[in-house]
Amino acid sequence: ESLLKIGDINLKDIDMLAVCVGPGSFTGLRIAMSTVKAISHVEKIPIVAVNSLESLAYNIFETSKKIIPILDAQRNQVYTAKYTIKGGKLIEEEQIKVVEIEKLIEDIDEKKEDVIVLGEAVSKYEDILANEYITLFRSVSNVSKASSVCSLAVEKIKENKDVYNCYDILPMYIRKSQAEMQYEELQRKKK
Repeated sequence: ESLLKIGDINLKDIDMLAVCVGPGSFTGLRIAMSTVKAISHVEKIPIVAVNSLESLAYNIFETSKKIIPILDAQRNQVYTAKYTIKGGKLIEEEQIKVVEIEKLIEDIDEKKEDVIVLGEAVSKYEDILANEYITLFRSVSNVSKASSVCSLAVEKIKENKDVYNCYDILPMYIRKSQAEMQYEELQRKKK
C-alpha cells in the first residue's frame, strides 16, 4: 500500500508483477510468492519469475568476464551459476547448482578463465576465493536489487520467457530444507 501511494498508482495500473523465485531463504521465498500470487490471482496480472543468481549477475552491466554469483547454501556449499553479458543481454552459461565452495574454485582454476564472483557469500569465503582468475565484486551490488529483478522481468516479458499465472509459478528451492532432511532421516531411522 505504501509503495502504491508513493507511486501514485493503484493495482489496476499494474500490468506485470516480477518476483525473485530463489534460491534463497525458504521463509522469505514463501512470503514473496504468496504475496505475488495473491495479487496476481485477484487482479489477473501475469507474474515474471527471476531467480536470485541471475538477479545478482544483472547487477554488473558491462564486462567481458564470466559472471559467477554465489549465495551461501550452508555446510560449506554455495548456490551458483555462470552468466555472460552479450549485446546488453544476460546469457546463462551454466544452470543453477549447489556445489562445495572448494569445488567451484577448482573448476575455475581448471578452466583458467577470468571470472567475476559476486553475491552475499563473497564475504564469507573471501579468503579462499583469492585467486589469479577471480575478481571479487565488493559493493552494494552483492545483494539482489529490485531494479535488477524488474529490468530482467521486462526483458523476459518481451521474449515471453518465464511468464506465469498465479497457479503455475513455483519457488526455486534447489534442495530440500533442513527440516525436510531431518524429517526424512527420522523416518529412515524408524524403519
